[in-house]
Amino acid sequence: MTREYPPEVYGGAGVHVTELVAQLRHLCDVDVHCMGAPRPGVTVAQPDPALQGANAALSTLSADLNMVNAAAAATVVHSHTWYAGMAGHLAALLYGVPHVLTAHSLEPMRPWKAEQLGGGYRISSWVEKTAVEAADAVIAVSSGMRDDVLRAYPGLDPHRVHVVKNGIDTEVWHPVAPADGSVLAELGVDPTRPIVAFVGRITRQKGAAHLVAAAHHFAPEVQLVLCAGAPDTPEIAEEVASAVQALSAARSGVFWVREMLPTNKIREILSAASTFVCPSVYEPLGIVNLEAMACATAVVASDVGGIPEVVADQQTGLLVHYDPNDTAAFERELAYAVNSIVADPDKARQFGAAGRQRCIEEFSWAHIAEQTVEIYRGVSSQRQQ
Repeated sequence: MTREYPPEVYGGAGVHVTELVAQLRHLCDVDVHCMGAPRPGVTVAQPDPALQGANAALSTLSADLNMVNAAAAATVVHSHTWYAGMAGHLAALLYGVPHVLTAHSLEPMRPWKAEQLGGGYRISSWVEKTAVEAADAVIAVSSGMRDDVLRAYPGLDPHRVHVVKNGIDTEVWHPVAPADGSVLAELGVDPTRPIVAFVGRITRQKGAAHLVAAAHHFAPEVQLVLCAGAPDTPEIAEEVASAVQALSAARSGVFWVREMLPTNKIREILSAASTFVCPSVYEPLGIVNLEAMACATAVVASDVGGIPEVVADQQTGLLVHYDPNDTAAFERELAYAVNSIVADPDKARQFGAAGRQRCIEEFSWAHIAEQTVEIYRGVSSQRQQ
């Protein structure tokens, strides 16, 4: 049960579900229930048309009810994110089957979502709390995320909270050279100058504004390619647009791509970059760091959440401490880390090669699917006792 599924994938949770389902199908029968436009091969739950124009949290809950109604054949329900959490919870109650919930992020850790949802944020927080505390098993995508789950929901039995990390397909994400019709050439990026890349949504969580501020202190030769779209609110869209405009007026080589690019173009940008920057202020794991590492690109990232479990400091990149009470220091240190990698191409190549090897050895989706099925078996066995 998920909000996102191809072709409607907007973030890491959608990538996770897509890759996990592909591997789970080698191990068990899987029916995908998702939201959005009708498409073949899945069961799509639509919101109640009577709620058109209502708060997004209410329309989501109505889609959840339709999702539950269509899931009578399930022997285990597995929900992803708060959007489908209530569907998983109600299906477990209605059909007497175990509910496994994967926590990709936590509502209490994202208070800025009140900007996006208004009072709906209180509803999404209630949904998550209800579903998490009742689930037969909770999967956290990193050890840091598991700690956050137990802090946010102290009544939860720690034995029900498992760590199954996100993964990466290293046959899809790998180093490539610019090809004919290069996206970098289309943008006007100078191949002789260093490139710093960012890929992410325009949200408070992803920290794009911090990166743009840091870029004022990048070495003069550095170019910045911002693949940043899907703003949470008009206000944050305007905030980032103004910051990028000011940066472009102050230095050359700033390229902002607002539309969602296909994988092959993102792969080309990541492969060409001297470093990829992940300035997130909250990140349970960060699949995008794995994508950059699989493309053999050094990573500069904040040290929040599960990121240190992916980016090995001084081995696959550099970690920068994030202090919400001193964001100016964070921005200065981001710039310092970027400039140090750009100034040492040999170190950048070493970090990149080590990052790709780490992806191959430790973040296989096949292994993640096996771990997930073991959790399904465990909760099913407990229900039968």
